[in-house]
Amino acid sequence: MRIILQRSKEASVTIEQEKVGSISHGLVLLVGVTHEDSLKEVDYLVDKIVNLRIFEDEQGKMNRSLLDTGGAILSVSQFTLYGDTRKGRRPSFTEAAKPDVASDLYDSFNKRLKEKGVQVETGRFGADMDVELINDGPVTLILEK
Repeated sequence: MRIILQRSKEASVTIEQEKVGSISHGLVLLVGVTHEDSLKEVDYLVDKIVNLRIFEDEQGKMNRSLLDTGGAILSVSQFTLYGDTRKGRRPSFTEAAKPDVASDLYDSFNKRLKEKGVQVETGRFGADMDVELINDGPVTLILEK
């Protein structure tokens, strides 16, 4: 799995002019799934994300986690994270998992985040989505397992 994580002040996802998910303080996750991924990767990344100390404490140091701050997550499926642009002018997406496999793992990922006590909002798997974000910091990290 490959995840682009962005700390946010607020974020939302809209599909066909309908806002389907929104958060204030928290994280926006763009989530890509590849062929070799399993629940092992899901569990590792869920634990990493909710405990990653990237929120500021009273001294302004990144020392607090999402769980510490009570932040929420906006999770958006993003198969293009596995786009390969090394050859030609059009990306190849052969490294992205097939939609049925990716959808199941994406759903498991979001379910396990919720089981950690985090509010999770999502887009819709496979939909054309508009994502709005006010990046806090900006803080953007790439997580991969």
